[in-house]
Amino acid sequence: MKTKFTQILKQRYYLLFFFSLLLQQSYAQQQITVKGKVTSAIGESIPFANVIIKGTTNGAVTDFDGGYTIAAKSNQVLVYSSQGYKSKEVSINNQTTINVTLEEDIKSLNEVVVVGYGSQQKKDLTGAISVVKAEQIQKRTVTTVAEGMQGLVTGVKVRGGGRPGQEANIEIRGLKNLQSANPLYVIDGLVTTANRDFNPNDIESIQVLKDASAAAIYGSRAANGVVIITTKKGKKGPLQVEVSAKTSFTSMPTYDLMGTEEFAKLNNQAYDNAGLPRQNLNMAVDTDWQKAVFKSGLIRDYNASVSGGGDNSTFFMSGNYFGNEGTVVGTDFDRVSFRVNSSGSKGIFSIGENLAISNAKTDEMAGNPIIDVYRMTPTIPLYDAANPGGYGYGKQGVADTFGTNPLAISDFANTINENFRIRGNIWSELKFASWLKYRFNFGYETSVDSYSFLRKVGNWSLNQPIDPSRINQNKGRSQTKLFENTLTFKKEFGKHDLTILVGQTFQKDNYDQIYGEKLNVPINSGTGDYYDVLNQGNNPVVGGFRNEATLASYLGRLEYNYDNRYLFNAVMRRDGSSKFSDANKWGNFPSVSAGWRISNESFFKSEFINDLKLRASYGELGSGNIGNYEYKSFINNFGQIVLGNTQSLYPSATVVRLSNEDLRWEKLKQTNIGLDFAVLNNDLRLTADYFIARTEDVLFGFPLLLTTGSDGGEPISNAATVENKGFELELAYSKKINDFSFNASINFTKINNKLVELGNGQNEFFSGNTITREGSAVGMWYVLQTDGLFQNQQEIDNYKNADGKVIMPNAVPGDIRFKDINGDGDINNNDKEIVSSPWPEFEMGLNAGAEYKGFDFSMNWIASHGATVYNGFRSTVDRFDDNSNYRAGIQPWTPENPNTDFPRITKGSNLNSRGDSDRFLESGDFIRLKYIGFGYNIPRSVLEKAGIARARLSLSAQNVITITKYQGLDPEFSNGNIFERGADIGAFPNLKTYSFGVEFAF
Repeated sequence: MKTKFTQILKQRYYLLFFFSLLLQQSYAQQQITVKGKVTSAIGESIPFANVIIKGTTNGAVTDFDGGYTIAAKSNQVLVYSSQGYKSKEVSINNQTTINVTLEEDIKSLNEVVVVGYGSQQKKDLTGAISVVKAEQIQKRTVTTVAEGMQGLVTGVKVRGGGRPGQEANIEIRGLKNLQSANPLYVIDGLVTTANRDFNPNDIESIQVLKDASAAAIYGSRAANGVVIITTKKGKKGPLQVEVSAKTSFTSMPTYDLMGTEEFAKLNNQAYDNAGLPRQNLNMAVDTDWQKAVFKSGLIRDYNASVSGGGDNSTFFMSGNYFGNEGTVVGTDFDRVSFRVNSSGSKGIFSIGENLAISNAKTDEMAGNPIIDVYRMTPTIPLYDAANPGGYGYGKQGVADTFGTNPLAISDFANTINENFRIRGNIWSELKFASWLKYRFNFGYETSVDSYSFLRKVGNWSLNQPIDPSRINQNKGRSQTKLFENTLTFKKEFGKHDLTILVGQTFQKDNYDQIYGEKLNVPINSGTGDYYDVLNQGNNPVVGGFRNEATLASYLGRLEYNYDNRYLFNAVMRRDGSSKFSDANKWGNFPSVSAGWRISNESFFKSEFINDLKLRASYGELGSGNIGNYEYKSFINNFGQIVLGNTQSLYPSATVVRLSNEDLRWEKLKQTNIGLDFAVLNNDLRLTADYFIARTEDVLFGFPLLLTTGSDGGEPISNAATVENKGFELELAYSKKINDFSFNASINFTKINNKLVELGNGQNEFFSGNTITREGSAVGMWYVLQTDGLFQNQQEIDNYKNADGKVIMPNAVPGDIRFKDINGDGDINNNDKEIVSSPWPEFEMGLNAGAEYKGFDFSMNWIASHGATVYNGFRSTVDRFDDNSNYRAGIQPWTPENPNTDFPRITKGSNLNSRGDSDRFLESGDFIRLKYIGFGYNIPRSVLEKAGIARARLSLSAQNVITITKYQGLDPEFSNGNIFERGADIGAFPNLKTYSFGVEFAF
């Protein structure tokens, strides 16, 4: 009986135990509500952070206060992540409140990088791609994106200036052709420009594709490199409003020039030495032309944005006003822009658009005020009622200068350039499976360019004819349509990760322009203003033209990753352009690259080395950067010819320009070898690259004599071969210790440029004081060489060649001694030779920053070493043969002052005034503090009562410290002529800029 009872008891016990397990499992699977807050290490809320249930796609997004609520099972794990922070996993374990602190991740190798028609993790890259953080550019006061990139990227050289609306020149890995160095810009998938009408504050990320393997997906347009810009998008979460305002004050560097008393002393000496009667200088006038023309500038940069999103859609809207009141009278720039980006999804279908509308207006001054302020002497008054128009300028026998009065030009020659642009794209995506998607992208861009020039009656220089009033107006309209279809396959097979992209694109561009001119524009008797419309005046001139081009392409890319150890990429693009004849229309541009992550090998396990990867690539890119109709000949049938015994006029036709039907794609072949290295828990990171880039069949227009019958410009041909070899190194360190974080990086670039072959039966090309010769770099300095000063007549008489011929018999003591290089006894152009290079031996950038409890600091230094530059300012003011002002404090040679390197001054002699000598060449070395900034984020506890989520104050300065021996205004000048890249001929300098900014988020 007892045994039976015991058995029953055991059965019930087991039954109860079984049910208890079921209940526990059921309890474990019941959903509970978890609430909490996500903050940073300094206690700041992190809005829009993702809170995902591990192993699922279910999740939530934190609100503006960093708070979240999510329903999950008690035995699940939550994964917290946000851009710029390390992800963190937390087990729920029946907790209903979980507060999480995320650590900043400033060195993540898992960062996603846009590579063109797709993206990759940074750690998996096999090409040379640099990433620029948007905030690094947005901290600076810049008009264009390129300006803000200076010193931030290895292999990228940027040269700009402080003229309102000026667009910087950017060069990636040297000069690869003989026409243009600017890269291709791709914004949100649309091939376009990132010029002055684009708002840099809209940028989310920037990738610079530097080698052929990275840029090959863009084929024939990527030879100069590619800059991919992704603009900001909305995120899932509550409505976010951000407002920022920045005010900047700019100042112009100035020359150290003479006043009237000092100027008159040297000017009289120059005329006395020449045996000429002195000028009747107006000693009662002492004009400071720089003070009259230069002024303090003001820049205002105002931005506002609204963004948000739900489960299936997001949006971002922004507006911007950028105004630059220039540091030169009569110069201003204004930009108004508006952007809308949105996207949505439903099931397997997604759709989105990116739309930007902008209007940019520039008021420009004719002439060059940077030169005019030293061409005008201090003895000339600003205003002179005796002159037509009432302004002062040179006068025969009183001030023999042909310099122009900048104030008069600003008044009498009004130039306005205005651009209204709409650009954007609409895309749709079908995700057939998790591993297969199709994407269609339609891009559209249109712009209306307006140019207006009003010439009023009045003069601004000596011997200037009295011109009638005149108005010129040009209207141009460009339009671009882009159609793209791509199919992407991406799937993992165990340790194998495979991505295949195939696609097709078609782009059509057209441009129309009309122009008109009229003379004798009347004046409104009521206001005294000129009528600035073309229906006034007489002698009309009208015209116009149209250009059209198309580009059709096929592309494909394969990405393979085996076990995060072996990486392989292959790209092929085929482009067909209407700019070439049918025989040469199509070009193929392949590339291959591979990577080996040694640090993941079983035989290479190191706690010290976190990442070690070798990269190698080879690729071919192209360029068709020529006019739309270069391979076609044009005939002018409006001519007339005299024929016959009666010498009668008959209609005739002439060939306007010689053409070349054999034009073909310019082709760049590039090899790159790279190394990625990280140690100390990824705190210390190094990237190194060595490259060889060789451009063949370079498209270039060679000058022809008019006797050839070609008067329509220089015909283009495939001729030259250009080579660039270089080395890039970037070393970065970052560390976070409690509330303090620090980061620093240094980048180093060395590039050797060489013209391998010029072609067309030529081996050298001259431009100004430079020569481009086979075997040397482009634009080498080719001038006479000086060898001190003659101190007495005996030195002059003893300066002979091997045959005993006196080389400079007309010289007098105090004149410059020039070297007779060829030994023929004469100083002429045959004595010129290459003396130095405008190319730097290396360039560097140093970036550093720190954060502590809401305070932050950052700075950027840049340096250039080894370049020789031509000082155009000195070549004018130190010549004395053409009246201009002089440098203050100079001590020319005299019998009483023989110990000087400044020659005897004289008027009307070219012995000491030749601009084609090494006298005006200087070292272009410099070190510059490009940017320094301080910021403070006001604590959340202070802002809560005002309903403000975030507030930041900032102070910054640009170009405030420059260490250089260069005697011009700015060693970091820009010259758009690629053959005279080192010539500073009135280049507008970079300005000292002091900025104060405020930012609010609601």
